[in-house]
Amino acid sequence: MMEKQASSRTCFVCGVENPLGLHLKFYETAPGEVSVEFTAPQEYQGYPGVLHGGIVAAILDETAGRAHMGGFPPRFMFTAKLEIRYRKNVPIGQPLKIVGRAGKNRSRAAEGWAGIYDEAGTLLAEANGLYIDLPDPPDPAGLERIGWKVYPDN
Repeated sequence: MMEKQASSRTCFVCGVENPLGLHLKFYETAPGEVSVEFTAPQEYQGYPGVLHGGIVAAILDETAGRAHMGGFPPRFMFTAKLEIRYRKNVPIGQPLKIVGRAGKNRSRAAEGWAGIYDEAGTLLAEANGLYIDLPDPPDPAGLERIGWKVYPDN
């Protein structure tokens, strides 16, 4: 299974039209699991050669939450808690694989995990998050109108 998830136009992590964004393309690889490949450009570095920790956090947060978005309508949630463990420096200019997995699922809340791996499969950073359903999610009939859709790969 390899199904591309929808993205927005303006999200910092996935927004296809955000000129400052990361433009990550998420794929559902199994029920409750997503993955994305990414090579960070130097514009997002902290120390020379190292991806800024705040960017690492944003990537992990988005990926862990997206593990619960499969199906229709998508489950829109906000982050209530995010715990990050930075194991090793995350390099810029090198291919990375990011994986997210759904955890416990309750009626209005869910847990998710995400990890960033280097080419050799070493876990560089990971996060556990708690996500809460939006109180007023977007109307499923109007998702494309607000820019939430599956955009073709370029």
